[in-house]
Amino acid sequence: MWINFVNPHFLLEGIRIKEETKINEEIRCKEIRVIDSDGTMLGIMTPDAAMKIADEKELDLVMIAPTAVPPVCKVMDYGKYRFEEMKKEKEAKKKQKVIDIKEIRISPNIEQHDFEFKVKNAASFLKNGNKVKITLRFRGREASYAALGEKVLMKFKDALEEVGTVEKPPKMEGRSMIMIVVPKN
Repeated sequence: MWINFVNPHFLLEGIRIKEETKINEEIRCKEIRVIDSDGTMLGIMTPDAAMKIADEKELDLVMIAPTAVPPVCKVMDYGKYRFEEMKKEKEAKKKQKVIDIKEIRISPNIEQHDFEFKVKNAASFLKNGNKVKITLRFRGREASYAALGEKVLMKFKDALEEVGTVEKPPKMEGRSMIMIVVPKN
């Protein structure tokens, strides 16, 4: 569920807020452990008593640890809490590294200049941090010369030795032989 117009704390500016975050009247437990806005422990009490404390301070009662026994709630400004959660999610997304797999297709009887050109492209992909999938396609009777294809892929591996290491060695898959090279650390 990505959009819920009734409950506004689900989606804000394209960032999804945790669905299990309950606030104020949504908290329906017999007992909750309450923490004040400054971090001091107020103790275990009913949600109604905690709501009175939150109302006096003109803040919200937010369940921050629903799996604890009893659940932990904090008296805080929910808008500020939501903003901090969104900020953390954005930072986590920035730190994620997406690795693309670039594919280079060659044939068993590739000419030297074409081979060098493909190696140069593969090296640039590896320098940019992408994986490279080298696919050697066999046509017609070429499939009976799989050893020749493996020799070409090994030559390709040797040419990329400075910038990459083989993650998956050459292997026949149908009418193709595939090898995957990853960038060196």
